[in-house]
Amino acid sequence: MKSVRQTMDMIAAHRDVGSYRGAGAICGVDPKTVKRAGEAQLLGERPTRKPREHNYEVVAALVSKRVSSTRGRISAKRLLPQARTVGYIGSARNFRRLVAKAKRDWRDEHHRGRRPAVWSPGETLVIDWGAEEGLHLFCCVSAWSRFRFVRFADNERAETTFSMLAECFEILGGVPKVVLADRMGCLKAGIVANLVVPTPDYVRFAAHYRFRPDFCEGGDPASKGIVENLVGYSKLDLVVPSGPFVGLGPANLTARAWCEEVNAAVHSEICAVPAERLEAERHLFSPLPALRPQMSKAVIRKVDRLSCVRFGSARYSVPLSLVGKTVEVRVEQDKVRVVHLGIEMAAHDVVAPGEVCLVDEHYGGPRPPVPARAPRPRSQAEHAMVSFGEAGVAFLKGAAAAGATKLGSELPDIVGLEASYGKEALTAALERATAFSRFGLADVRSILDAGPGVPRLSVVGERLDMALPVVPTRPLSDYAPGKVAR
Repeated sequence: MKSVRQTMDMIAAHRDVGSYRGAGAICGVDPKTVKRAGEAQLLGERPTRKPREHNYEVVAALVSKRVSSTRGRISAKRLLPQARTVGYIGSARNFRRLVAKAKRDWRDEHHRGRRPAVWSPGETLVIDWGAEEGLHLFCCVSAWSRFRFVRFADNERAETTFSMLAECFEILGGVPKVVLADRMGCLKAGIVANLVVPTPDYVRFAAHYRFRPDFCEGGDPASKGIVENLVGYSKLDLVVPSGPFVGLGPANLTARAWCEEVNAAVHSEICAVPAERLEAERHLFSPLPALRPQMSKAVIRKVDRLSCVRFGSARYSVPLSLVGKTVEVRVEQDKVRVVHLGIEMAAHDVVAPGEVCLVDEHYGGPRPPVPARAPRPRSQAEHAMVSFGEAGVAFLKGAAAAGATKLGSELPDIVGLEASYGKEALTAALERATAFSRFGLADVRSILDAGPGVPRLSVVGERLDMALPVVPTRPLSDYAPGKVAR
């Protein structure tokens, strides 16, 4: 069986030399082969190759039936034992090829086709959750304007989803008519006849903001592809280049900056700026409600005498005026908020259990420095030592810190040295004894016996006043190269 190229070469050679024998000699084939190729060209026929027989033809009907009954989901590994039973003796590799071809044929036959979505302005907001690097990513996109909203959270609970949606509505400046969500567990109460039943909390939230909750079809990427693409794009363009994040605060700051950047750029699908398209459809949104609902669950706490509330085994300060009163403690994203009578009184960053988060303004200013505790003399000797002023007090504190156990018994004798040496000399001796950590009676007496001629300690860097001898000097010009004596 010759290829099309070989056939054309034989025909061209026959036209050149005018004989089958000569053309066969040029092309290296039998003259009869050149003759058959020429006759087939004249008749308009093309040579056909006989189909090759395969060893899996005996089970082709069985495979086609099983693939059709399982809607293209059965695997070759599961189907191979049945094929062996009905007489298939080939290899597993050939059988996998047969099953793959049968699946392709079934999908081509049952492909339902797709059509592009047509969105109306002010109509649909699509939402979904994603997870990356330990953080949860909440993504929204206005279907018509392609305006994106992305925030980070540490969970995917219902109250977190509601607070994210409320923040998104505030940024959009209104409420779309429909919010299309994936089948989230936090918003789904059940499924009946493949219809999602939303939770009562979600229904109340939707009624308050006046939008219709809608859910994607199960296992249908076409109905939620716009938000799935946004989640993937946010992971690739935001999380991967900017991560890892050290906390929710820095992560959300980065998310806000990223949203401003991408919403101000031209979108490749609509060839327009999403922020400008949002301005055009904003008047079609429903207005925001005058009263904002409470998103997070509040716990009741009583302010203790330290003007703090305990939450999550940690303490958070509140103004002193709330001591003894009952307040509400709410956690919104990464903030602990203390509310009293509907007014937010304090907001703190979440701290670890056992830690304390204080605000100086709650206590009237920063903490004052702790005053030094003065000694409280009781005996006559102690009163006499304190009467020496700072030298006596420093001597008592230094002796106590150094562990002078004989201080109590020797103190009357130490203050009694005043009668022999005078108060001024004893005061100087106490200062010297404190400087050298010598707190015994014998130490103080030896200092007094040495008198004022002992060396005096000087402060580091103190100027040293000494009478230096005067010596004659010469100017530097006397040391010039031409004046130096050789």
